[in-house]
Amino acid sequence: MARVLTPRAEDFPRWYQDLIAKAKLADNGPVRGTMVIRPAGYAIWERMQAEMDARIKAAGAENAYFPLFIPESYLKREAEHVEGFSPELAVVTHGGGKQLAEPVVVRPTSETVIGEFMAKWIDSYRDLPLLLNQWANVVRWELRPRVFLRTSEFLWQEGHTAHATRDDARAYARRILHEAYEDLMANVLAIPVVVGLKTARERFAGATATYTCEGMMGDGKALQLGTSHELGQNFAKAFDISYSSAEGGREHAWTTSWGTSTRMLGGLIMAHGDDNGLRVPPRLAPVQAYVMVVKAGEGVGEAAAKLCDGLREAGVRVALDDRTDTPFGRRAVDAELRGYPVRVEVGPRDLAAGNAVVVRRTDGSKSPTPVADVVGAVLAALEADQKALHDQALAHRESRTVEVATLAEAIEAAATGWARVPWSAVGAAGEAEANGQGVTVRCLLRADGSVPDSEDEPDLVAVLARAY
Repeated sequence: MARVLTPRAEDFPRWYQDLIAKAKLADNGPVRGTMVIRPAGYAIWERMQAEMDARIKAAGAENAYFPLFIPESYLKREAEHVEGFSPELAVVTHGGGKQLAEPVVVRPTSETVIGEFMAKWIDSYRDLPLLLNQWANVVRWELRPRVFLRTSEFLWQEGHTAHATRDDARAYARRILHEAYEDLMANVLAIPVVVGLKTARERFAGATATYTCEGMMGDGKALQLGTSHELGQNFAKAFDISYSSAEGGREHAWTTSWGTSTRMLGGLIMAHGDDNGLRVPPRLAPVQAYVMVVKAGEGVGEAAAKLCDGLREAGVRVALDDRTDTPFGRRAVDAELRGYPVRVEVGPRDLAAGNAVVVRRTDGSKSPTPVADVVGAVLAALEADQKALHDQALAHRESRTVEVATLAEAIEAAATGWARVPWSAVGAAGEAEANGQGVTVRCLLRADGSVPDSEDEPDLVAVLARAY
């Protein structure tokens, strides 16, 4: 395989940028911090969307859409919220050639505008829970942009719900965390995530609790892949989201919000990519099997098309590459870069022997396979390689995670991976000290690995790391 990417071990950030460019996943937009998602990248995002959307709907939420522009006064109603977002806001002061009577904010997130309409739509306890989700773009002005990871405009889903009780809101925030986010990341993206509670310093502005899914990337750094927030009654009181209870009183609702974004694409690249390009987990891949005509003639094209039909009938997402006017080697390199899980190479020589060659992206193995057995071989490879990618990522995380007893040891360990340390050995003062050295508390866990309700619980474990 000709070297087309900077080796990961040599320069991980350069490798990341090279892969995005050479695999034609995205490009930089004309305004600093924006991105153009190319068809190859967008196809992966569409698959993520479809899988996530199904899980969100299974949890009972319905999709809606809310405006891109939000009156500035809405954000100011919840003081902690606007303070948390102020440095990132894009504000429109003119429209139609005139100065606006009130500036409008390009949405950084939609708690405030959705809160306004929740207050309008909810009257009685019978209207609860109200479970909403929207797929949208948001804008947060980034000072240090990086494609997919931190861009001034990105794509995401944001869920917003209102409940009659705190317990119901908490249960729903955690349901999304586990049944939508953790399940998608582990079982489709093949990224094993640590699920835990954010510290007060790290939680979402205006929230009472933030839960997170943290993945380890190839260089040992952490990436926050999704968060779910309990908002208490903060937004309900600010926007008067209230309801008549069964007893006839007037009560404020309890709300949640939760989101995942195109950052998952960056995580996919950095968790699974290698020196030859992207490796897309089979359950996620837009193209699971890529059938390639090595050389035209001698019935090769017909045999390749027939294989495509058989794979498609077996439920495999398949594409045919019969561009024999382009050298096969160049096409094979492109296929490696794109990370297609399986390639089926059909050439005159192998076909004469009744075979095609099945190439697995995960381990690079090449197996001459009787044409009649190709569909079965591809199905087996897809199942095995989904598990293999998850197991490799899990082994990587475990090998780069250490148990330590002190804050100093945790900060030192974070130079190469993650550290698990008693939260009692860190605390708020230690967290500030770690932040000063570029290390953050990614999340807090109970000793058994479950998610705590509060950072004040005894015997909690803190996960410290450097992060994107």
